[in-house]
Amino acid sequence: RAGSRVAVFAKAPIPGEVKTRLIPALGEQGAAALHRALATRAVETAVEAGIGPVELWCAPDAGHPFFAECSRRFVVTLSEQGEGDLGARMQRALTAMLSSAAHALLVGSDVPAMTPGYLRAAEAALAKGHDAVLGPAEDGGYVLIGLRRVVPDFFEHVRWSQPDVLAVTR
Repeated sequence: RAGSRVAVFAKAPIPGEVKTRLIPALGEQGAAALHRALATRAVETAVEAGIGPVELWCAPDAGHPFFAECSRRFVVTLSEQGEGDLGARMQRALTAMLSSAAHALLVGSDVPAMTPGYLRAAEAALAKGHDAVLGPAEDGGYVLIGLRRVVPDFFEHVRWSQPDVLAVTR
């Protein structure tokens, strides 16, 4: 196992199903357009980081035309997040990536401040021997997780969307 792989988690930009808290201000179409722009930027940033193959992990499945567009435009592979809560889906992705890479990084699609340098710094920390790296978010969660090895049931006791997600994960 050598190198790193990067996963971007994204939902299909379906009006009424993404960025729902912004629908009152933007409308369903506007919220979906914003999500599409953010997800596109996340994939582009991951590719620009140049730290390894990029995979777009899709929800609810990989069949939406947006995902095919990303695959063609950025030359990324598509995988399906599958069933389960966020932790189960992240565990699945990290396990799959670590089966053939020394390091795996996973980012969300809702991180407009993410830069290629940020991803490279996270990968460098793993390369220096750190077992894990977390990119904290302002809401108490995190925008990035990187691992050097699979940790069974790593996300089992995390209550998602709570202000202590980062602390519990640590």
